[in-house]
Amino acid sequence: MRDRLLSLGGRLGILYCIAGFVLVFLGWNGAATYNRTFEQFPYLVSGGIAGLGLIVLGSALIIAQSLREDRSSLRGSIDELRAAIEGLGGGAVGGGGTAAGAGAGAGGGGDTVVASTASYHRVTCRVVEGQAGMVPMSLAEAAASGRTACRICAPDDAAPLRSA
Repeated sequence: MRDRLLSLGGRLGILYCIAGFVLVFLGWNGAATYNRTFEQFPYLVSGGIAGLGLIVLGSALIIAQSLREDRSSLRGSIDELRAAIEGLGGGAVGGGGTAAGAGAGAGGGGDTVVASTASYHRVTCRVVEGQAGMVPMSLAEAAASGRTACRICAPDDAAPLRSA
């Protein structure tokens, strides 16, 4: 229903423009029937100004509809790009940075993650590589603490978190 209402703006804009051109034509046609200028003004004012106003309003509606469609297309492209980047980041290969060393030393088994104040990551995640202050904990503790999972390394995936 909402999509139908959003697409109504462009159609309504076209309708307003057509009505505006009709009013301008009728005003010109009415003014053309009189030779004296003071008799032509009512036609020019009613037809010309009202028609011009409808044309401007219709044009604005058409432009707004075009911008809505462009914005929707751009959002779709950004979502696709984000999904592609997250898909590439799932197999991130990290080095032996500070966070990886802290996670390896925790000895919590195969479900050890490193956590910051707001999120938790795999031990090998490149986002936390070389950062100090990462706290090693189990995956269950990190999820229960209200922290969010990293979108790059996806520590909640079924794949083992630590290599042997």
